[in-house]
Amino acid sequence: MDWKRISFFFLTVIIVLGAIGVTSPSLVERIKLGLDLKGGFEILYTAEPLSAGQPLTKETLTQAAESLAKRADTLGVAEPEVYPEGSDRIRVRLAGVENEEEVRTLMSKPSVLTFRGPDGTIYMNGTDFVENAAKLSYDPNTKQPIVEIKMKSREKFKEVTTKLVGSTLSIFLDDQVQSTASVNFPIDSDSAIITQTNVAEATKVAKMINLGAMPLKLTEKYIQRVDATLGKASLHETARAGLIASILIFVFMVLYYRVPGLVAAFTLITYVWVLLAIFDFMNATLTLPGIAALVLGAGMAVDANIITYERIREEIRAGKSILSSLKAGTKHSFRTIMDANVTNLIAGIVLYYVGNGAIRGFAVITMMSIIISILTNVLFSRWLLHLIIRGNLLKKPSYFGVKEAEIRGL
Repeated sequence: MDWKRISFFFLTVIIVLGAIGVTSPSLVERIKLGLDLKGGFEILYTAEPLSAGQPLTKETLTQAAESLAKRADTLGVAEPEVYPEGSDRIRVRLAGVENEEEVRTLMSKPSVLTFRGPDGTIYMNGTDFVENAAKLSYDPNTKQPIVEIKMKSREKFKEVTTKLVGSTLSIFLDDQVQSTASVNFPIDSDSAIITQTNVAEATKVAKMINLGAMPLKLTEKYIQRVDATLGKASLHETARAGLIASILIFVFMVLYYRVPGLVAAFTLITYVWVLLAIFDFMNATLTLPGIAALVLGAGMAVDANIITYERIREEIRAGKSILSSLKAGTKHSFRTIMDANVTNLIAGIVLYYVGNGAIRGFAVITMMSIIISILTNVLFSRWLLHLIIRGNLLKKPSYFGVKEAEIRGL
């Protein structure tokens, strides 16, 4: 026996299993769960222009969706799903919300930032301000906290202040005045300033302004809640079904393919672990469609092992040596496996580009699982088999589930 190869095989298995055992609990704990697993709510908004003459275009709808996504992030909602639908709707999905009513109030009643004259005429609104650009600063002379607001058009701000020379300009958030200043001369700048009495108030105003720079008026069409208990129940049922299926697959592989079946079970566990580690690294959100894609990838991984092992068994039955059977079996099965995986990879790419929301999530996980399956259940599995076969650990055909009576002479 070649103890060097055999020792390397067992050392690899021990290191990988040790890494899986140490890191898996924290990986599972850090995985972010989607709306269907963690609970939360979904809101559908209808959008309309802020003013009568303002057109409702695809660009402004997309801009409003991006503003809502930033708003949800500011409120501490993890991985919000916000995307436009049709010509005048925006769908928002928020998972793991602790204070639902507060978040819903801020999301469903977007604050609108406006600059108004003394008679209440609105000269500038949400479309004129740079989104998420309001920030806390300090007056260089008085050292008082101030809030700086950025304009998209320096020329428009100069035009507005020119009209209001000798009058006042007030900054409103909804219908609440935040600041009023006398305009003594045209202001040739792309920023405006709100003076505050303390840092806490300035920070709050800056946050509210960033939430309020909305290019459209949104009205809540309907809301759909997903109870956290229901989400957890779905997760537990899915996990239990996956565990039972995995055990049955492992038992079948070991009983039918013997030692290669053990290698397949080990590489399948490695596949799931690597996929979860990549999920954690990408800070991705796991949903039920994502779990479905993971299970689909696991099925393809098992299928790849079965195709390989059946070809190896055919070569053994033909009278070849174990090593020759491994070389011929893995060579002949590789193209079949790659054809199936490439086909599914193309399907995943198409789903990603034509779909949205959960469909895109399913497509991304499907593509990831295919690539990881090739690395673990094709290349890694083949390498491990090479180690133990070249190490002369598997000398009998029975180790592959082949009976002596089935072997034909060359």
